[in-house]
Amino acid sequence: MSLFDVVILTDSRYVAPSKPDIYTQNILDEDELVKKALERKGLRVGRTNWDNPQFDWSQTDHILFRTTWDYFDRFPEFDKWLQQVSTQTQLINPAELIRWNIDKHYLIDLQQAGIHIPPTYFIEPGDELGLAKHFLATSWSDVILKPAISGAARHTYRINTSNIAAHETIFKELIAQESMLLQEFQQQVVSKGEISLMVFGGKFSHAVLKKAKLGDFRVQDDFGGSVHTYQANTEEIAFAEKVVTACSSLPAYARVDVIWDNQDNLAVSELELIEPELWFRLHPPAADFLAAAIAR
Repeated sequence: MSLFDVVILTDSRYVAPSKPDIYTQNILDEDELVKKALERKGLRVGRTNWDNPQFDWSQTDHILFRTTWDYFDRFPEFDKWLQQVSTQTQLINPAELIRWNIDKHYLIDLQQAGIHIPPTYFIEPGDELGLAKHFLATSWSDVILKPAISGAARHTYRINTSNIAAHETIFKELIAQESMLLQEFQQQVVSKGEISLMVFGGKFSHAVLKKAKLGDFRVQDDFGGSVHTYQANTEEIAFAEKVVTACSSLPAYARVDVIWDNQDNLAVSELELIEPELWFRLHPPAADFLAAAIAR
């Protein structure tokens, strides 16, 4: 018999910090909310970092990805670990969903399933055309450049004709190793922000509105963005739930990041199925919604 029904995954920075700042304390508090909610379902719950060399992953029936927020900076190592651990226990969300969701090429799959996304243009590793030529090929005047595998706005740049030359060097370095994408910049990200809608077992739970600081376009708090409670309307909720049902299997949890495009239509900016911040601290009942989805 295994030691745990579920082990909550974090990264080593957040296992047992001696002097947690506000950011880290939020992580600890939210993981505790999830742990207690799972325990109320009668489950045996542990918590550790995904790269813990002492932990025997066969000693848990499931692992729940929560705050593994260093994986995109160590992706080759994480990818190897993911292959190994998938043979030892079950992943939540399932391994096939995680692998699909890691790479933003999933946006094309969503588009083909009838989900509206911002206009997106992928550039593959080894490309030698240069950023300026790809920019011209899109016919867009204002774009976002970012890696296909990333998080926390890693190497995310807003580019136009005035600054594209300054980004050629970093583009060349990145495209030698990884896929990149260009997206037409959606102006209302600056004026309206981005909604994050949390969905558990296919059903909407709660939402937040993320806004960039003045003069920036990145809504992440790493770059000074702010988070606000938000009452999603029926159209936004239906859109988020439709996005989740477009997955190959129903995820236990999902965060659907939605923006208003340049035509004022709802569009998916990101679908997060791996380790999204879910703001349980702003809506504690959501931890029980997650626990119920996992128990099912």
